[in-house]
Amino acid sequence: MRIIVAAVGRLKKGPETELSERYAKRAAQTGRSFGLRNIDIIEIRESRADDPGKRMLEESIALANVIPQRAAVVLLDAQGENLDSASLAARLAQWRADDRPAAVFMIGGADGLAPTLRAKAELRLAFGTATWPHQLVRIMLLEQLYRVTTILAGHPYHRA
Repeated sequence: MRIIVAAVGRLKKGPETELSERYAKRAAQTGRSFGLRNIDIIEIRESRADDPGKRMLEESIALANVIPQRAAVVLLDAQGENLDSASLAARLAQWRADDRPAAVFMIGGADGLAPTLRAKAELRLAFGTATWPHQLVRIMLLEQLYRVTTILAGHPYHRA
């Protein structure tokens, strides 16, 4: 199973990029013990359209184009579910047991995601009700994915 993090916007070189790369690398290494093939980060260019609705639609189409067939789709959404790490690990384990080829975690742009893309989501995941910068959401997601892989691998990083 692959994990794909698809995000609108690019991280510039600096501490945010270094931290996100560190967590992605750790998650990939830990995940190999139970069949996780890779963690791919796909950055979608922000739309330059003047109209917010058109920006949302263009970005959502670009995100939808990276979803493999039969993949589990997870949207990062402030109105989504607040899952603890063990519950997220259980979902990932179930998708793997169901022989899903990938889990795709999507971080939309500032204008949100089109309803057609939102409808594809099996899970809408929130990191609380606060509004977070997209760069920090990506880092928090990658840390949680690392934590999930350690839970599934029986590694002591996660302590409840």
